[in-house]
Amino acid sequence: MADEVVLLDFWPSMFGMRVRVALAEKGIKYESKEDDLWNKSDLLLKMNPVHKKIPVLIHNGKPVCESLIIVQYIDEVWNDKSPLLPSDPYHRAHAKFWADFVDQKVYGPARKLWAINGEEQEAAKKDFLEIYKTLERELGDKPYFGGEKFGLVDIALITFYSWFYVYETFGKFNMETECPKIIAWAKRCMQKESVAKSLPDQKKIYESVLDLRKIRGLE
Repeated sequence: MADEVVLLDFWPSMFGMRVRVALAEKGIKYESKEDDLWNKSDLLLKMNPVHKKIPVLIHNGKPVCESLIIVQYIDEVWNDKSPLLPSDPYHRAHAKFWADFVDQKVYGPARKLWAINGEEQEAAKKDFLEIYKTLERELGDKPYFGGEKFGLVDIALITFYSWFYVYETFGKFNMETECPKIIAWAKRCMQKESVAKSLPDQKKIYESVLDLRKIRGLE
C-alpha cells in the first residue's frame, strides 16, 4: 500500500517551505493543501488543535506538526535516500543545535523588519544582522552548514532567503554587503532543484507583504 502524504501549507510560509524542500530531497509525492490563515480550515484545526498552525504533515492519516520536527520525521521514515542528518551522534546533535538556533532567533527580528516602523525596526535590523553574522561564522568556508552535504540546518535557514528582498527593502540594508558568505551559501542552495522549486519568487512575497502593510496602515 502506497503512503498517503498530505501537506497543510501556506505558500509564503518559510516554515512550510522547509517541509517542501525535505519532501523534494527525498522524492516523496504528496498532496499540498493551502490553508487560509485568517479563516483556518476544519482539517487544520483537527490535525493541529494545539497550535492551530501550518505546516502539518499528514502521513497515512496521522498528523506531524512543527516544521523542524516534520523534517526530522521525514528523514527517519524515508531513510533510503538523501539523509538530512549525519549518522554520527555528535554531528547530529550539532546540527540540531544550529537548526534550533535558527528557529529560536531568526524569525522574530526578521518579522519586525517589515511589520513595524521606527526605532523598534532599527533595533530589529541590528539583531537580525548580528544573528546572521553568528550563522556566517558557523558556516565558515564550508559549502553547507553540515560540511559537504546539504542537510537539516540548511533546510532550516534557506527558506528565509525567499524573504530577503522584503527584509532588505524595508530594513534598508544589503545582505550581500553585510553577510557575503551567507549569500554565496544561499545561491549554492538555490542551485539544488529541491530548493529552487520549493521557494517562491522574492518579488511575489514582497507584493504580498506590501498588501499586508497597507491593511495594517504601515504604508
